Amino acid sequence: MRIIDLSTPVDASFWEPDPVTHDVLTPREGALHMSEEMRTHLGVEFDVSELPDGEFLSLDRMSLTTHTGTHVDAPSHYGSRAAYGDGVPRHIDQMPLEWFLNPGMVLDLTGLGTGTAGPAELEKEFERIGRVPEPMDIVLLNTGASRWVGRQRYFTDFTGLDGAAVHLLLDLGVKVIGTDAFSLDAPFGHIIARYQETGDRSVLWPAHFAGREREYCQIERLGNLDALPAAHGFQVACFPVKITGAGAGWTRAVALIDDDQPHTGGLLS
Repeated sequence: MRIIDLSTPVDASFWEPDPVTHDVLTPREGALHMSEEMRTHLGVEFDVSELPDGEFLSLDRMSLTTHTGTHVDAPSHYGSRAAYGDGVPRHIDQMPLEWFLNPGMVLDLTGLGTGTAGPAELEKEFERIGRVPEPMDIVLLNTGASRWVGRQRYFTDFTGLDGAAVHLLLDLGVKVIGTDAFSLDAPFGHIIARYQETGDRSVLWPAHFAGREREYCQIERLGNLDALPAAHGFQVACFPVKITGAGAGWTRAVALIDDDQPHTGGLLS
């Protein structure tokens, strides 16, 4: 079995709307920090020169949102109320793990440009591939946006889904939809421009707001989707970090490829 990394990094050098800060205590600084903590909290004196090379352990401190890097959006991210169940959307730590290890399917939307894709574009891909998503499949959207990771353009130039496209996938039993773009919706500027032009509220973040009506999760900011050898015939593992009460959690998303399985329906076929 091969493992293909489908994740993009959290990198403090990347351009981000919410900048990432990453401070590192070196192993030497970690030794001094440990010595001070022992003195303060335990009343114990310890000479760090007793440690090999006078070093202890490094320590990373980071400040970032849960929507930085590859992450899974929980239903509670979409709004405080839901039209299903008891009306209270679940947080990321409450989502069933069974959702996040399932057969994967990747759709090629690379030719669409900035804006939204609707049901017609998805159905065209189903026909090209020769397969319709089955219940619990994890559907990934290759928009080509990942080539701009780390640059400001990553947040302004990509294809999202409209509400009808999201509902089409949910009607088929899909619970997790992934994209290599910053958002499953179109870029913010595109959405606002369309709303100001039309006055139609349905163009305001329809992919996310569909999650107020029906429970599902998004994986955003995937990468390396071009490395998948076929449009299906692989498993996706994307377990989110268990952050209590959070609307999202980071994930190291991967594709699991069985090398004994024939590759059919390739991305470019």
